[in-house]
Amino acid sequence: MAATTPAAPSAPAAFWDRAQAHLVRYGGEFTHEIIERAAGSQVFTADGRTILDFTSGQMSAILGHCHPRIVATVQQQVARLDHLYSGMLSRPVVDLAERLAGTLPAPLAKTLLLTTGAESNEAALRMARLVTGRHEVVSFARSWHGMTQAAASATYSAGRKGYGPAAPGNFAIPVPNSYRPDITTADGALDWRRQLDLAFDLIDAQSTGSLAACLIEPILSSGGIIEPPPGYVAALHAKCRERGMLLILDEAQTGLCRTGTWYAFERDGVVPDILTLSKTLGAGLPLAAVVTSAEIEQEAYERGFLFFTTHVADPLVAAVGNTVLDVLAEDRLDERARELGRFLREGLAGLAARHHVVGDIRGRGLLAGLELVLDRGTKQTSDALGAQVTRRCLELGLHMNIVQLPGMGGVLRIAPPLTTTHDELTRALTILDQTLTETCATL
Repeated sequence: MAATTPAAPSAPAAFWDRAQAHLVRYGGEFTHEIIERAAGSQVFTADGRTILDFTSGQMSAILGHCHPRIVATVQQQVARLDHLYSGMLSRPVVDLAERLAGTLPAPLAKTLLLTTGAESNEAALRMARLVTGRHEVVSFARSWHGMTQAAASATYSAGRKGYGPAAPGNFAIPVPNSYRPDITTADGALDWRRQLDLAFDLIDAQSTGSLAACLIEPILSSGGIIEPPPGYVAALHAKCRERGMLLILDEAQTGLCRTGTWYAFERDGVVPDILTLSKTLGAGLPLAAVVTSAEIEQEAYERGFLFFTTHVADPLVAAVGNTVLDVLAEDRLDERARELGRFLREGLAGLAARHHVVGDIRGRGLLAGLELVLDRGTKQTSDALGAQVTRRCLELGLHMNIVQLPGMGGVLRIAPPLTTTHDELTRALTILDQTLTETCATL
């Protein structure tokens, strides 16, 4: 049967009827807005509303929506060279690989360009297993690395139940959450060193002697904007070295200036064996990368590394990646993220002083988390509270994502584009202030 032509723009009720009839629901309910267009930090709905997008799309539109230089690059490149046989190379691909190496410390120098974060983590794990000759993988218990097989098997924050067995040899270690410590010092603070030691005692007890890699985010995003304490990642790296494991850092959301430095791992003085990038690299377009050392790449090549996919090394999105690097460097968006991050943090601290439901503020640069609780003393959680705040913020014109996982309160995940203005941050804080005022009045 021939495909039907697209329907003309329909009334909202008809639109949602068509959506319900023909779309697979892939993660909860859809936001009940019809989005017509977007620009910068704002999206515009069919009924004329303007909404501040403080999730940067799916945490990806780091330069804002429809950045004019990205638009120009797409228009020019798609008319010249968009897609190739996967064994062919183009100048944008080699340029981007070379330029990425220039932003990174040695020995990270070799790049594989792909499409999504899940795909980049899949490739990184495949490479690590091939190079080490082992198969076991360690990740955080609140991790999110993607929905394909190896990436999903290393994901623990959601999506594990009901799909049958995960890939064998995947282990979880506890998250070093300073706000909700599980193993503590005498004064009640998180004892992350003892936590890490105990975690690897359990890993060693369960391992069959085939530990290949540890895959983590330097700041857990879907896990609730949890940043490991200073020194933790270096100590974890040492645990990996002791066992011959490769350290893979997933910087899908933290890479490329969002946290105030080009890469979040810079704070920890640790260079991963393999780095994965996605989301921010394409500024909203499907572009991801696996970056590793020449030594690991050579070993993988000699062992027959295979990751031949339809859109590997596509020139169109590679050209976009080059433009993203141009804008980040020319506009000094790492510095901007630090400065705007300080402004945002001060504003959130002001909210915490006025509203007792704010339990914790965390994050770095323009990746911030605000944990909501019913009681600061007990840190009592409430899914209903987080859902209520998120819903009301959207009604008032601010879209933020709420992270709700068992054992923690609702965490508002705040990640505006790096091109966001002070006025937009102020407007967002005003909306959040009004929402919390109304919410507290009902508790």
